[in-house]
Amino acid sequence: MFFVDTLEFEGLGNRSYLAGGSTAAVVVDPPRDIDRIIAAAARRGVRIAFVAETHVHNDYVTGGLELARVTGARYLVPAAANVSFARTPVSDGDTVTVDEGLVLRAIATPGHTPHHTSYALTEDGRGVAAFTGGSLLIGTVGRPDLVEPRLTEQLARAQHASARRLADELADEVPVLPTHGFGSFCSSSQAEGDATTIGKERETNDALTLDVDSFVARTLAGLDDVPAYYAHMGPANAAGPAPVDLTPPRRADAAEIASRLAAGEWVVDLRSRTAFADGHVAGSFNFEGEGKLATYLAWLIPWGKPVTLLADTPEQVAAAQRELARVGIDRPAAAATGEPAAWVRAGERLASFPRARFADLADVLRRGDDVVVLDVRRDSERAGGFIDGSVHIPIHHLHGRLDDVPPGTVWVHCAGGMRAAIAASLLDAAGRDVVAVDDGFDAAADAGLSLTSG
Repeated sequence: MFFVDTLEFEGLGNRSYLAGGSTAAVVVDPPRDIDRIIAAAARRGVRIAFVAETHVHNDYVTGGLELARVTGARYLVPAAANVSFARTPVSDGDTVTVDEGLVLRAIATPGHTPHHTSYALTEDGRGVAAFTGGSLLIGTVGRPDLVEPRLTEQLARAQHASARRLADELADEVPVLPTHGFGSFCSSSQAEGDATTIGKERETNDALTLDVDSFVARTLAGLDDVPAYYAHMGPANAAGPAPVDLTPPRRADAAEIASRLAAGEWVVDLRSRTAFADGHVAGSFNFEGEGKLATYLAWLIPWGKPVTLLADTPEQVAAAQRELARVGIDRPAAAATGEPAAWVRAGERLASFPRARFADLADVLRRGDDVVVLDVRRDSERAGGFIDGSVHIPIHHLHGRLDDVPPGTVWVHCAGGMRAAIAASLLDAAGRDVVAVDDGFDAAADAGLSLTSG
């Protein structure tokens, strides 16, 4: 009897899979930190015989090469992918026997990348799973614009053809198990739900319900911003990532934290945005460990800049370190935990700034106070409506555009509060008076704020 175990990585919006039989298994699109995969295989009592990549990933650093080395598994990588390491190249139609009666077949599905390959798993000739990577996702497809701008339309057309090939070759009841689509920016739009089948996608997925021209037009119109760190992921994966080191970082005292700030390094506070606003090291930035830490920190930080982590507990530092390693931020320069009062030198005070709701902002504007309303949502979000008179600088541009924020007290908001907290910390570190709006954007209209539709 076969099994498929799903390993979710919510911070990056991705999934990996362990699938096999009674003695052996294949891992599809593993994360950088392979210990979770090895533990899952140990719980099943199976040997990892194969590691399969659907494509050279653009949004995270793979653990495939290291997992294959550690386990002795054959490393299956699309033959057309340009990589610098030894692997077992797979082409359309190639098969491997994972366990008795359990066969994995490669299906060329270009679109997300030119070399993208999906894998169909059959048990005794019956289709039981389709590992679709960045091809057919839940209600959408992987975005086609991450490889080369001149190839975007061509790859979008390829996505349409690839989705239809999967639907033509696989039975309606076959589960579709994508890598992307659960919050990942590799998805051309965000999925609804967390499970699907070929039959369900046949009824609802644009790639399977629209003609190719309509599909391409809708897909290209819906593409969102690309995180800046994606530019580093493909080359790292093609070169062959080094093993990850998750040993604890060195402990930093108040003097070292001050020294690192003075040197222009990033000191990142992982605590909740509420705790950060109440008291933090002046100059530090707030990226909540419970939020999309890797995505937004990797997106905003100058690549290669040393990072020191501050947190309530060593466990929070360890979780953040693991998350950051998945996107190539391998070793924090240092870390400190405990009470924030211990993170500043004797005689120094913690900095703070107020938090508010949209109702508070409405009161301030009705009084006629001279304030700046800063919207840090993405362009696609702002297109759905924005506060009249607000300044728009998406969060991923703000660090390089602080001088574009008009003078005055800045009331900064996003869609829910997490990105507003990041932005508030950037502005606070730059010496601006700031108020973080910690509220859902739907509350703006309820508060009586005047909105303009996009």
